[in-house]
Amino acid sequence: MTDSADRSLPSWASSDISETNEEALRALQTYKKKDADKVIVRFKAVGNAPIMKQNFFKITSSNRFQAVIQFLRKELGYKGSEPLHTYINLAFSPAPDDTVANLFKSFQTDNHLIVNYSTTTAWG
Repeated sequence: MTDSADRSLPSWASSDISETNEEALRALQTYKKKDADKVIVRFKAVGNAPIMKQNFFKITSSNRFQAVIQFLRKELGYKGSEPLHTYINLAFSPAPDDTVANLFKSFQTDNHLIVNYSTTTAWG
C-alpha cells in the first residue's frame, strides 16, 4: 500500500483548480459589487394618498419590489391591512418579485425609478 503523501494531482489539474478559484473569486466580487449598487426611487402620491415629506430614496438595486412596498408602508405608517397600491410611471403595477434593477433598467425616467402609490385602485 502506498502512502497518501506520494499521491499528487497531475500538473494539469492543479492549474485548473487555481484558475477555477480565481474565477470564483472574481464572480464573488462581482456579486458583492452588484449588491452595493443603489437606485434612486422617487415616490409620488396619487389621489388621496398622503404626500411624503421626502420622496427620493436610494434603494439597493438587487432588492425585490416587495422590499420597496414594505419600505413605503413603513415610511407612511401603513399596516399590512391598509390598502396601498403601487405603480411604475403611472402605467402598471409591478410584480412583487420583480427586481428593482430590472424595473430601473426598463422604466427609468431622468435616472429615477418613479413609484406612484395610492390608497385606492387608480385604474379599474
